[in-house]
Amino acid sequence: MHINADKEIPVWFAMSAPYRKELEAKDLLARNNIESFIPMRYCMVEMGGSRKERRLVPAIHNLIFAHSTRKLIQMVKTGYPYLQYKILRENGQNNPIVVPDKQMEQFISVCNTFNDDLIYLKPEEVNLTKGTPVRIIGGTFDGREGIFVKVKGARKKRVVVSLPGLASVAMAEISSDYIRVIRPDEQR
Repeated sequence: MHINADKEIPVWFAMSAPYRKELEAKDLLARNNIESFIPMRYCMVEMGGSRKERRLVPAIHNLIFAHSTRKLIQMVKTGYPYLQYKILRENGQNNPIVVPDKQMEQFISVCNTFNDDLIYLKPEEVNLTKGTPVRIIGGTFDGREGIFVKVKGARKKRVVVSLPGLASVAMAEISSDYIRVIRPDEQR
């Protein structure tokens, strides 16, 4: 998942925003015209006493994605300790994790359905090597690609879109009529 992040073309950086400062980090990036993404979901939140309200909240704490050049992100994050790169240790060096555009696009498109049946998973919670690559044809998730696999906490197999080492999202149960196996010669 590591790509040469020193090039001056925008890429998706995986970043952390500790202490539940994801939304603050997103605002900081927006003020500097940097596209960002936080996986969000609806949740019932207690509002001062007995009143509850349905609110959009981060689905995965301490995770934000920023789409920009490394040089611009470095300038913006200076002085903001709550915005840090997620790193991958390679050959004795710490390198920022960069997510390929196609993977990020698939992940965002599934997350942005805000479907109540989405399941967000940590990397260790799903074994994608036992699954089958599939494409959804029709319905809410039309065109999305993922791995059809058994997911902990779900009764039936689900299609999972994964950002290896970071997070995965399992789609709602999908009728087998909408699932097509991707043959090796069809993979993009």
